[in-house]
Amino acid sequence: MIKNITKIALVTGSSRGLGKNTALSLAKKGVDVIVTYRSSEAEANSVVSKIEAMGSKAVALQLDTSNIKTFDSFVGQLKQSLQNKWQTERVDFLVNNAGIGVYAPFAERTEEAFDRLMNIHVKGVFFLTQKLLPLLKDGGRIVNISSGLARFALPGYAAYGAMKGAIKVLTRYMAKELGHRQIAVNVVAPGAIETDFAEGSVRDNPEINNFIASQTALGRVGLPDDIGGAIASLLSEDNLWVNAQRIEVSGGMFL
Repeated sequence: MIKNITKIALVTGSSRGLGKNTALSLAKKGVDVIVTYRSSEAEANSVVSKIEAMGSKAVALQLDTSNIKTFDSFVGQLKQSLQNKWQTERVDFLVNNAGIGVYAPFAERTEEAFDRLMNIHVKGVFFLTQKLLPLLKDGGRIVNISSGLARFALPGYAAYGAMKGAIKVLTRYMAKELGHRQIAVNVVAPGAIETDFAEGSVRDNPEINNFIASQTALGRVGLPDDIGGAIASLLSEDNLWVNAQRIEVSGGMFL
């Protein structure tokens, strides 16, 4: 019997929320995980412990995806961790998950807040992926995280939705230009999920929660488990021929 070769995934922003759930969902499938966090080291280490309890390997590395100047240093730390923990120089999967949600009406969005969103959701994804290309195996996979808000519009998310729309387009270009290395690139677009995103409004505000549920075909708001499992499934061997696709995971929101 041939033993399966262990895969390694790097999941940005995986100390909490959807990134954490994605990391744990991958570990359940036997994938080793590099967890990144911006400031919550204790939470990241807790995720590492949970992954190790499942029998997979993991490390936690600090990464601020809004600060491109730190990417070279991060890549150096990543190379060292790969060598120390796995005796390898490459990862199999990259999940560009790190992000924030800041509510503000279009007329009130400040340039400072706009630039912060842009740095994390577009510029950071673009240049971090670029920096990591030499460390991504030929035949590897990239999943970018967009949002249902790039398809439907809700007041207060003009900047966020526009940037998540940019990620959908960027994904197609990545797939086109990385195809010669057999690297598949897809985008997952979650609907409204019960997390601390946007100050936990979907999770903690019953009026918002009930409204979203009433506008979703499956009759409820999404949970983190709905997203992490979908991303892990997309990265499985069953989906090798899926490329350059936007996959909305929303339970049928605003159909």
